[in-house]
Amino acid sequence: MADLEADPAVVRGPAASWRFGLGVLLVALGAAAFAVAFRWTLAFALQHVAGTTDVVSAMSRAPPWARLASPAIGGLLAGLLGLLVVRAPAGQGVGDVMEAVVLGRVHLSMRVTLLKSAASWLAIAFGGSIGREGPLIQFGGATGQLVSDRLGLPFERARLLIAAGTAAGFAAAYNTPFAAVLFVLEVVTGMVALEAILPALVATVIAVAVTRAVVGEGPIYGQRAFDLESPFELLAFAGLGLVAAFGAQGFMRLLSLGERAFRQRWLGLPWRPALGGVLAGALVAALPQVAGNGFEPLNALLDGRFTVGFVALLLLGKCLATTASVSSGSPGGVFTPTLLVGGAIGFLYAWALSRAGVEAGPAGGYALVGMAAATAATTHAPLTAAVMVFELSGDYAIALPLVLATAIATLVSRRLRRESIYAAELRQRGLGWEVTMEGRRTL
Repeated sequence: MADLEADPAVVRGPAASWRFGLGVLLVALGAAAFAVAFRWTLAFALQHVAGTTDVVSAMSRAPPWARLASPAIGGLLAGLLGLLVVRAPAGQGVGDVMEAVVLGRVHLSMRVTLLKSAASWLAIAFGGSIGREGPLIQFGGATGQLVSDRLGLPFERARLLIAAGTAAGFAAAYNTPFAAVLFVLEVVTGMVALEAILPALVATVIAVAVTRAVVGEGPIYGQRAFDLESPFELLAFAGLGLVAAFGAQGFMRLLSLGERAFRQRWLGLPWRPALGGVLAGALVAALPQVAGNGFEPLNALLDGRFTVGFVALLLLGKCLATTASVSSGSPGGVFTPTLLVGGAIGFLYAWALSRAGVEAGPAGGYALVGMAAATAATTHAPLTAAVMVFELSGDYAIALPLVLATAIATLVSRRLRRESIYAAELRQRGLGWEVTMEGRRTL
């Protein structure tokens, strides 16, 4: 990307503005189309193989031996595609997107993106415990890179287009336009810049409009009704922010421990993700609800269809299954699994309050706030987490508990571990920065 800045053949001025506007449109449409295609092909494959459109139902219907073998096969196939990714000149992850937008030192390869997306699709379709948001977000960023290259945009505009594509991918994944823009500002750029906000806003509007036209409107976790019993209940939600921070930190450290355990010289591709699939498959065989990204069990949890004992088991099983899948190298996201982890923590926290004789609202409200608090603790992006769960639930009454719990969760998490889950990815590559009132400071 750096060579665009010095190339006199690059179009600038009014022509560059028109091309940039066209680029935003193309990136938004591309991100939305990819998100729809990713979901539709998954549902199509599952319907024809298992007679259902979601992974959890497919695993629940399968015999135990198939639950064990399926994630292992998916991990092996993902590992075989990973061999091609390793040979590629460019990496691909949220950390790469952050570096491409902030520093412009990474060229996001569409070929690598498609290979990793295919690997992620296979791992998810075969029952791996990973999120599908990772490929959608990364494809949005890579589309911004591809379009900017094809249109010959200047260096600065190319970075903005990558950021807009990332926001479009996030919005298409979760149907949350405001949270998508905040994700770019809090996580990717780390600062509020009007030149980054405007294209990201436009791209998210287009991406969400297209996605809703195909997938449907409304919050993806259903409309929720929430009531604050009294202003004093905010103290309980503050405590939930504290508990969720420790729980999320434990989940992050478990992922890091898993990465170190799988990083053995004798255990290379494609056997590493295959072994992770075997371990995840063992958990899926005993508890099918840990398969996939966690969307289905989270909906059931919010509806109050699980017992307390089962939620505790689901929390432990999801953490272990996701660690086995992600830490072993199967490409995918941990954002949605973190939502399930936080929802389970909030549910159990509400149960503990009731057992202690504390008057509190329904457990579903605490599960929603726990989702946001755990996400804020892992990403260090409290506004993104609070607004995202607000958009996912469609309930304005939950705004105050969301803001309070995410702020506390982020504060405590930063004290326990300075880096977010994405900043830790950058740190492993010897790169990092911190945003202060004086601006961005390289660490």
